[in-house]
Amino acid sequence: MWFRNLQLYRMPKNWAISVTQLEEQLSTLTLQPCNATDAQSIGWISPGGKGTLVHTVNRQWLLALGVEQKLLPAAVVRQFADEHAKAIEEHEGRRIGRKEMRELREAMTSELLPRAFIRRRSTFGWIDPLNGWLVIDAAAPAKADEFLEHLHKSVDGLPARLLKVTQSPSAAMTGWVADGQAPGGFTLDQDLELRSAENAAVRYVKHTLDGEEIRQHIATGKVVTRLALTWGERISFLLDEKLQIKRLGFLDILKEEADSQAANEEERFDLDFTLMTGELARLLDDLLEALGGELEKPA
Repeated sequence: MWFRNLQLYRMPKNWAISVTQLEEQLSTLTLQPCNATDAQSIGWISPGGKGTLVHTVNRQWLLALGVEQKLLPAAVVRQFADEHAKAIEEHEGRRIGRKEMRELREAMTSELLPRAFIRRRSTFGWIDPLNGWLVIDAAAPAKADEFLEHLHKSVDGLPARLLKVTQSPSAAMTGWVADGQAPGGFTLDQDLELRSAENAAVRYVKHTLDGEEIRQHIATGKVVTRLALTWGERISFLLDEKLQIKRLGFLDILKEEADSQAANEEERFDLDFTLMTGELARLLDDLLEALGGELEKPA
């Protein structure tokens, strides 16, 4: 249970909802299997395999959104629709118009859906009700939006909002690279992306960031949009200009701590979650400080 990509949202500290209340509200929108005519089904699933929809450890909550999707490529639908259109043209001696072709493709979609393969995926979210965090493990913002939208549908008056900071991440990262030094607790790694106002991009991968060439790019107006960092010699990650955290890597020392304490898979899951949330809570506090604090602090 180690998150890889973080989309960050703020909640009120000491959120006034119990685990029981949250579980009851999530239970109204659980994942149901796709029926014959459904292209997709979405709903809450048990994140820890214990049957509960809110997995709680050390006053931290873990949720999981499950999605079932029918795999029906558009090319396959077009192929079947074209074959039917050709048969109609041959038997009736007329051409198929645009509207009829569109209707034919819709009919083929309905006919083929019951035979389509089903792919299942899940997206995890961590809620820290004490310190006011909702963190979704999603590489793409669309996946986080999907999770958040379903959470809004499930929980009355969900008080989640995007995290906003005083200093823009791009401006802060540009300053760190120009100075050759990250703020306290962080170190600069060797992956970097810079962009100009015209959207011209320069990328460095596994490259030292203290060269004159990089400072020259900054002097001519390019700004940092992605920067690899390590926090506390324990967690590595890539920060981007939208305050998204990518490629989160928990260094071996953390996983060794879990390995040394876990007696079975269930304990391992809970220990991983406990270690991860404890470390991430500290990392996020330090990151907020490095970016000048929040524009809107949680209540």
